[in-house]
Amino acid sequence: MRSSWWRFLGLVVVAVLLALVAGSDAEAQCSMCRAALNNAANAKFIRNLNIGVLVLFVPPVAIFCTLFIALKRHRGNG
Repeated sequence: MRSSWWRFLGLVVVAVLLALVAGSDAEAQCSMCRAALNNAANAKFIRNLNIGVLVLFVPPVAIFCTLFIALKRHRGNG
């Protein structure tokens, strides 16, 4: 049982690392953000907006992972 948990955790870590390495720089997806990026001549603004998109991505992923782990533990006990 312990081995399968570590295997699962290892697969999750590898998947996250592949997603981070394989992905190019984050670009804003909505049309308003894209228009703001096209009109902005400042490269620092574009970089900061891309970092902001990534920062806003972290809480939903953390919530999903927490719920998934809690449900997996609850199902394993029953």
